[in-house]
Amino acid sequence: MEALRLEWAGGSPKLSAAGPMARQGLVTTVSSRVGTAVVVGWVGSVRDRVGGARDLLDDFGRPGATPRLPTGDYAAVVMCRDRILLMRDEQARIPLYFRESGGRVTAVSTSVRHLGGGAELEPRYFCRYLTGNMAQPHSELTPFTGVQRVLGGEVVELSITGQIRGRVLRHVRQAHDPSAQASHGTVLGGAARDLRLALETAVGRRMGRMTACHVSGGTDSTSVALLAARLLAAREDHSDDLVLLAGRFGRGELAGEQPYLDEAVEEIRRRAPAARPMMVDADDVADFDDFQRHAGDADEPYAHAFRAPFWGRLHAAAADLGCDVLMTGCGADPIVDANPLHLHRLARTGQLRQMTKQARAWAAGSERGLWDVVCAHVVRPALPLATERITAFVHRRGTVLGGLGNFARPRWLRSGFARAHGYREASIAESRFVYGRKPEESLYDAANYIAAPDPLSWHRARQDGFFLSHPFLDPEVVATMRRLPAEATFLPGRPKAVLREAMADLLPSRIRSRSVKIPFNELYARGLRTHGDELIDLCRSARHPLIAEMFDVEKLCRAVREAQLGIGDPYSWDRMNSSLAVVVWLERLEPRSPADDAAVIPVIAGSS
Repeated sequence: MEALRLEWAGGSPKLSAAGPMARQGLVTTVSSRVGTAVVVGWVGSVRDRVGGARDLLDDFGRPGATPRLPTGDYAAVVMCRDRILLMRDEQARIPLYFRESGGRVTAVSTSVRHLGGGAELEPRYFCRYLTGNMAQPHSELTPFTGVQRVLGGEVVELSITGQIRGRVLRHVRQAHDPSAQASHGTVLGGAARDLRLALETAVGRRMGRMTACHVSGGTDSTSVALLAARLLAAREDHSDDLVLLAGRFGRGELAGEQPYLDEAVEEIRRRAPAARPMMVDADDVADFDDFQRHAGDADEPYAHAFRAPFWGRLHAAAADLGCDVLMTGCGADPIVDANPLHLHRLARTGQLRQMTKQARAWAAGSERGLWDVVCAHVVRPALPLATERITAFVHRRGTVLGGLGNFARPRWLRSGFARAHGYREASIAESRFVYGRKPEESLYDAANYIAAPDPLSWHRARQDGFFLSHPFLDPEVVATMRRLPAEATFLPGRPKAVLREAMADLLPSRIRSRSVKIPFNELYARGLRTHGDELIDLCRSARHPLIAEMFDVEKLCRAVREAQLGIGDPYSWDRMNSSLAVVVWLERLEPRSPADDAAVIPVIAGSS
């Protein structure tokens, strides 16, 4: 989807924005004496998108300025008299690409398909993508040769004629600085106060005129919705609306979530009586419904396209009500829970006795064996590729999915293709991104890219009128959790102890005390039972030449059969889902032109 476009005509830059998205407030254009900025998404706060865009232009438009990136969900082009800046926020929710040749950028867009139309496909991209579902947002590679991605948190500086002057990664500016006491103390209460402040700020900056909060009855989404209700109740004009959006299941395993959902909604409405519940019947939804459309129409291969039917139904309900933002609880599991990779730090610094003691506590609190905990959080981060190869060898037992983890080559990916296009190098790069030299720190960076199904939000934004937003992935929340010592965040048997303490005065006791939620396994299993044969037929009938070059199709079909029977685990199923998404994306790949999207509005310097 193309929200903005920058191209050169006769050596002069021409900047345009999508008209319908501008009218919806999803694209904001501002101008001043220093230049013009087009911002897709929001900077600073959703409610003041124009003010945030002006601040961005003022900060980056000054000659020689090197400011920190502001908080928000955005991609932006800032065009000054003597230079052009391309940038994205660190969360990298909204895409931005540029077509480059010989050190000169010839076009910029939020749509990689528009820039890549007619270009050759880049096989190295597919190797990187197939190493795991975190690969897309943090790699410069795109599916097309000559088209590159502006990375999250990156500022690309161009001359006015498009020559690349530099690419710099910059950190987000923090609005608040959590107290030193919480950073160095060991008291849960101090950590909870800092998290509460950061999370409340993150929710506040994401609230619009009509805000929808996804509510599932769990600790995470209920916390976000309660904070939104509290902020709304504190406003004097009471002119804004709050919608409580939930999928309702009347049968099956997920029906067990309904009592928690009802209690969450009741408590939220007690604090904000005007909040409107929107319960969306989802009994007939299954994963992989209309998979060809969800996976094939995306700008890039979309690893979580199988789950798009459920989210798409919720999006449609929020759009019908006119919501301008939808907040979720995505990201809380890796961000605000205790960091188990702290055990790796203890091991590599020689604190083996302390590591063993804490590993025993982790094992007791999670009802796992001591070796399982040590293997997952000490051994595997130290030797990720070797551990995966050994695991695959031990657990394969004649199956395609057995033992397949994050990085090992899936058996259906042809070894010749993998060797020719750098699969091993991609696996090493991916493992270093996931674990790095200090895995306990890399956890937060990696979590940012897997916690939310944002390609669907981006693809639907023009028809829905909003983007998904995730307060738990706010840079300030992440920075707060990074600073907390392990002893302030881990209580055996009590996941997300800091969050529960931070929300103690708001969360209903039943939700605050629950430690396990019913997963969406039923939707996945039902989807494979319903659509498994269809997926296999799709693979066998695929005609794009790269599919046969890349995949042993019969082994991929065998993987689908095994998943239908429940063989494998979430890691191996994710690898299969990603491969199926690639097949559909390639089959439906057609050159696109700007006319395929809505009309664009030329941006003229000096207008506002």
